[in-house]
Amino acid sequence: MPQERQQRHPHLDETDMRMLQLLRENARMSYAKLAQELGLSESAIRKRMTKLLKMGVIKKFTIIYDTGNEVRAFILVRTQPPVSVPEISKKILELRHVEAVYEVTGDYDILAVVRGESINDVNESIDYIRSIPGVAGTNSMIVLRQWV
Repeated sequence: MPQERQQRHPHLDETDMRMLQLLRENARMSYAKLAQELGLSESAIRKRMTKLLKMGVIKKFTIIYDTGNEVRAFILVRTQPPVSVPEISKKILELRHVEAVYEVTGDYDILAVVRGESINDVNESIDYIRSIPGVAGTNSMIVLRQWV
C-alpha cells in the first residue's frame, strides 16, 4: 500500500525548506521579497516555485481567517472494516463545511476540521459523517478561541 504522507522529499534542499517556511508565514510574499530573504535572484525563486508545484510539495495556497461569527469544530472519527480509512476520509472531504481531513493515530482514525456559519452547519456535518458506512463513532470538539 503506498504511503500517503512522505518524509522530506529527497530533491528538497535547505533553501527549499526555508522558502516553504517563509511561505507558510506569508503565502502572499512576493518573489522579490523571497529572493531578498534567501539571497537569490527572482528567476531562481520562480524556478524553485515551479519545481515545488510540479513535484506536488506545494499543494495549494490558502489563508487562515476568522470572521468572528463562525463556528469551528474538530470531529474525531472512528472507523471499522471493511470500509477503508482513506475511502471514508475522501467522503468526509467532499462535505461543504469541511476544511481539512487528517488520518491520525490513537483511538480515532480521522480528524475532520469543520467550519460553518452556525452550529447547525456543524451538526449537519456531524450527522452526515455518522451516516457514512464504516464510521463506528465520532467525538466532536467546538473551538472556543483560536491563536495563530
